[in-house]
Formats: sequence, C-alpha cells, structure tokens
Amino acid sequence: MKHNDPLALSPLTESTYYILISLVDPLHGYGIIQKVRKLSKERIVLAPGTLYGVLQNLLKYQLISLVEEEHEGRHKKIYQITPQGKMLARFEIMRLQEMNLHGRTFLKRVNRESPVRS
Repeated sequence: MKHNDPLALSPLTESTYYILISLVDPLHGYGIIQKVRKLSKERIVLAPGTLYGVLQNLLKYQLISLVEEEHEGRHKKIYQITPQGKMLARFEIMRLQEMNLHGRTFLKRVNRESPVRS
C-alpha cells in the first residue's frame, strides 16, 4: 500500500476503526482503550500490545499523528487523527452505511417470505 493512499487500508478491522475514530480528540493509550471500550459497549477491550501495534500502523500511514510526548511532567504519547485519517474514517462510515442498507433490504425480503416447512 502506498503511504499517500489512506483508502487502500479499507476495510478496517473493527478495532482499528474504533481506535481511529476515538482520536478525533487527542488521547493517550489508556484513554484510547477506555474510549474504544465505551464506544463499542464493552465488546472491544484492547490489550496494550494490540493497541500499540495498531497505533504504529496508523502512524506509519500518517492516519494519526503524535501531538505530544509529555503531559504534566510525565512522558505520555498523545495521538490525534490526521486529515488523511479523517478521509479514511469517512470512507469507512459510508461503506458501512451501504452495507447496512443492503442488510436491511435483505431482512425486509426474508421477513416477508413465509417460513419453509419440512
């Protein structure tokens, strides 16, 4: 994948998607873990190793940036989404909306049909 084509990373894993959108506000690692847990209604509980692997990949493709390394006299890395990351997040949201629309159409059709009896 080219570093200048954020859309080439699509589709994102659910964890990567939630990490990316959680960074609309600057956060440090533990804050990201908490926000993803809340946004996913406790379905996604990130281990630090998983989180930092995803963060390194998002940094590599310039989808997030490091905005601060020290906070209140302590060394903390603070991350935030970049314009390229916002572009990818918008693309993913539109992709998911399209999938949802097709899924709803499918369910309407299936629900209209009579159950098959054996």
